[in-house]
Amino acid sequence: MDLESRGIPSGFVASTEFIQAADAQAQSLGICPASVFVPHPIQDRSDAEMTDLAKEAVDAIIAMVVDKQNQA
Repeated sequence: MDLESRGIPSGFVASTEFIQAADAQAQSLGICPASVFVPHPIQDRSDAEMTDLAKEAVDAIIAMVVDKQNQA
């Protein structure tokens, strides 16, 4: 929210465990942040599994960044 208020396009990446929390926080702040959610859990994954998650999410993350830049 701070970055957006300063005109800096932003968004976040989190695991699906935090979808409801992110929605609740966004509602309480009156914002609609760009977001990409990846499968949960994260902490017990191997490096190879994390690489696979990143590969699966990269297109959505790039699209989020490009979209935010186009809105700026």
